[in-house]
Amino acid sequence: MVATSSETTTTEAPTEAEIELGSRLGDAMMGLGRQWAAVSSQLSKFGIDKTSMLLLGALKQIGPVRSNALAEAVYSDPSTISRQVAALVKDGLIERRADPADGRASLLAVTDKGRALLDARHRQRSRSLARMLAHWSLEDRERFVELLERFVVDHERNIPNFIEEHAALMAGSKGEN
Repeated sequence: MVATSSETTTTEAPTEAEIELGSRLGDAMMGLGRQWAAVSSQLSKFGIDKTSMLLLGALKQIGPVRSNALAEAVYSDPSTISRQVAALVKDGLIERRADPADGRASLLAVTDKGRALLDARHRQRSRSLARMLAHWSLEDRERFVELLERFVVDHERNIPNFIEEHAALMAGSKGEN
């Protein structure tokens, strides 16, 4: 069965062939995760913090929000992001604005300086990735990006299921000791 981004996870048990493809995909994702962690580690030496860029990018995408909504958008806890938010405010990349709905609260918003940084990073990342895939045919590049975009949509939609299934597995394994 070929799933489209509008479909949800099937409740049917996957076949062995599907499980093997899932294994290969998981291994590829883990490898990509390790590679991006290495890039992030090296870039942090130049003042480019992955978490701060993630928060800044999410904030640019969703617009001015309270810090708890920003934390929710990046699947984090508000107390976890407070240090990064404070640093972004200090660096002038985001600002706190009065919440028109509740003057006691504040909204976080990307500043012009923050937008300029994100735009510059986006252009550089786009150039780097374009160079990396330059030896692929145009058809292969377009199809790969199309499928990856589709995967990302489905992946995000299924994050709650993924967390629930793995949390249950871990809870079950701890109960067996």
